[in-house]
Amino acid sequence: MAYYALKVVVSALLVVAISEVARRSTLLGALIASLPLVSLLAIIWLHVETGDAMKIAALSTNVFWLVLPSLAFFLVLPATLRAGWTFWPSLATAIAATVLCYGLTVVLLRKFGIVI
Repeated sequence: MAYYALKVVVSALLVVAISEVARRSTLLGALIASLPLVSLLAIIWLHVETGDAMKIAALSTNVFWLVLPSLAFFLVLPATLRAGWTFWPSLATAIAATVLCYGLTVVLLRKFGIVI
């Protein structure tokens, strides 16, 4: 239970730190947020919990393929905000576009024999 609590605290602190840094500098906040810190934490937790190199390799590969469609979020959100949309509809549209891109990516990867 202490290990689980540690995972929650470390993960939460990461999100809080990024948001605090971003309030002072959007560039530095973006730099930190763009680092694969969550993936790194997940890989470390998976190693500690299982020690299974093949699971870690599979996770890393899947993260690679799923980073690509996640970029839609960072294109749609600023585009809608700059077009005059308010925050919540912009956020919802960016999330919907990202989910759509995830779905399309999974279908395409499977079609080409890349199992994720």
